[in-house]
Amino acid sequence: MNRRAFTLGALALPTMLGQAPVEFICPMDPDVRSAKAGRCPRCGMQLVAGGFDILEYPVSLRLHPEAPRPGERVQLSFTVGHPKTRSRVKEFELTHERLHHLFIVGQDLDFFRHEHPQLGRDGVFRLTTVFPTSGMYRLLSDFYPMHGTPQLIESTIIVAGGPIAAGTKLNLDLAPKRSANLEASLTMEPARPIAGTKTLLFFHLNPDAGLERYLGAWGHMLAVSEDLVDMIHNHPFLAEGGPHVQFNMIFPRPVAYRLWVQFQRQGIVNTVRFDVPVSQLR
Repeated sequence: MNRRAFTLGALALPTMLGQAPVEFICPMDPDVRSAKAGRCPRCGMQLVAGGFDILEYPVSLRLHPEAPRPGERVQLSFTVGHPKTRSRVKEFELTHERLHHLFIVGQDLDFFRHEHPQLGRDGVFRLTTVFPTSGMYRLLSDFYPMHGTPQLIESTIIVAGGPIAAGTKLNLDLAPKRSANLEASLTMEPARPIAGTKTLLFFHLNPDAGLERYLGAWGHMLAVSEDLVDMIHNHPFLAEGGPHVQFNMIFPRPVAYRLWVQFQRQGIVNTVRFDVPVSQLR
């Protein structure tokens, strides 16, 4: 055998044997692909050789107390099961500097939290929080089981003491938003998003001095449909630490979505929100 084949890197031997070169894919952003091993330039995750099966890992959520009331401290316990064996999963990969990102949204789409449950030795994620009002809360768990694929799992909590509403009607709101120490404005292409097609979301941040990565990314976005059905966690497609940050989004349905976007400047996390109606494809 030609000994030079051993010096040509990971792609040489498969190519010489007539096989397709190995492709390395980001499990978080599958459109990011490389001919060599490394980390995703967009999210920082380790690239995975070849394809992988996308399996949903079931999550069991328990509350203590079981029937929380407004203003009461409640512990949320999340147990992740293996999709085939149903055994408890206890090992997880870091995604954006945390093992579990948890988003909580209230039924009126006013309440928003981005939290990080802690993993116990028993393999259970726990978080103690307070729900300020009664009603329905939608939760999105973002985690990455070791030897699995990144997961986005939704769940629902009902807080007793008042009526249950499935969301609220949203109208277009793209006005610039001011948070703790930063103002963000948004333009889109197309100007009116169409369900099922790509929308480019361009954020302009002012001032841009002192911008920092927040949890390993130049921004975090949660998009929630006005009827609380769709919950999408997204990160910038293009960002270099300057005033311009681009997210790409495919809105799945022709309804309005509320976008919560988080940017960090001078050690302070700024959370702003915009409302985006999405049209039907004609």
